[in-house]
Amino acid sequence: MTLRLHNTLTRQKEDFSPIDPLNVRMYVCGPTVYDFAHIGNARPAIVFDVLFRLLRHLYGADRVTYVRNVTDIDDKINARAKEKRGQRNIPVLDVLKEITEETQRVYLEDVTALGTLAPTHAPRATRYVPQMIAMIGELVANGHAYEAEGHVLFDVSSKADYGKLSRRSLDDMIAGARVEVAPYKKGPMDFVLWKPSDAESPGWDSPWGFGRPGWHIECSAMIEDELGSPIDIHGGGLDLIFPHHENEIAQSVCAHGGEPYVNYWMHNGYLMVEGKKMAKSDGNVVLVHDLIKRMPGEAIRFALLSTHYRQPFDWTEDLLQQCKRTLDRFYGLLRDAKDVAPVDAAVPKNIVDALEDDLNTPKAFAEMAVIARALSTAKNDAEKAEAKGALLAAGKLLGVLQQDAEAWFKTGVDERIIEQKIAEMEDARRRKDYQRSDEIRALLKKDYAVSVSQTPEGIKWRKES
Repeated sequence: MTLRLHNTLTRQKEDFSPIDPLNVRMYVCGPTVYDFAHIGNARPAIVFDVLFRLLRHLYGADRVTYVRNVTDIDDKINARAKEKRGQRNIPVLDVLKEITEETQRVYLEDVTALGTLAPTHAPRATRYVPQMIAMIGELVANGHAYEAEGHVLFDVSSKADYGKLSRRSLDDMIAGARVEVAPYKKGPMDFVLWKPSDAESPGWDSPWGFGRPGWHIECSAMIEDELGSPIDIHGGGLDLIFPHHENEIAQSVCAHGGEPYVNYWMHNGYLMVEGKKMAKSDGNVVLVHDLIKRMPGEAIRFALLSTHYRQPFDWTEDLLQQCKRTLDRFYGLLRDAKDVAPVDAAVPKNIVDALEDDLNTPKAFAEMAVIARALSTAKNDAEKAEAKGALLAAGKLLGVLQQDAEAWFKTGVDERIIEQKIAEMEDARRRKDYQRSDEIRALLKKDYAVSVSQTPEGIKWRKES
């Protein structure tokens, strides 16, 4: 089967044909580092990690370049820095640096816990300001941008097909948009490429004065510097189609004389929590940093991939627990077959086919369940070895089943306490004090969510969801 991806630009699935099969290039909009990541931020990180894994599988690990940027220039970051500084007599820029570096560190820890591979490059916007200034200069020089009162703005009317990604005409966008009222704009939809900075905001010297770049120009400049132009795939959340990605296309195409910018645009769907929009005002924001304290990252990953990436996703506790139980079953089968060495298997064709069909992860997980069933019904060690190898190979491509099976069932448990309680339980049974043995078993289940079972090899325990 050929890899087919849904292209937002054409609104249809297309055969994927890279510009250079020896260097497949993908860029995904990464975090704005002013606050911890919530599960809505985690969804694109996980979705495009699966695509990264698939591309490496199809083209070779050394032939795929994946860039996920870090936005560390943003008005929200500036506001957070001023808020955190308060009345302390320290430079606000020092507070800003502290916030962005700490938030980026936590973000990387969180998405790593969710099983994402490190991207090839993770450029920080602050390190690419010279490239941004150069691109803005090109747009001014060729008549696509203009300076006004310390700002530089992109002239939307200079690009005849502006709106082709979001499929909205300029008139429709003007009629329905909430646009900044600014007397220096030539047109209401013109967007900022450069803006002036005050003494307490980050800024750089430029031909238009001391200031900082607008958000949209950041990605265009980093893509050009890290990947060149055009690139194969650009990804992100559905909310970025307009205005962010629309503006990226406009400025990048116009800065390069009309040359193409991106061949395949991919966007994951919106996310809700328990049927409602996630919002601080409703108190239903689910932070990854909090979630991984009580639930294995693989279970969170499995849940976020259980719905096709382009579909709306409703995050529920029931779904999370269900996905945890599914992984418990998979890991239980692997633990039962621990004495059987897996064959060095290729990823099963049905798994690859599902992912080549526009990253159909629900279908891939269904195929994993079939493999797991084969492992559970295997009649001999040879069959077990084959099924075990296939299950592990499938899991690796999807970013799950990456832990030792015994360790999976003990995640988040103080093993010393559990082992001590089990020793007490065994001692009670030897003394035929079955009431005390049952009391300890019940205590383990109630206080530690640990179930105990008797096997031919002795007592075994596992952490329940």
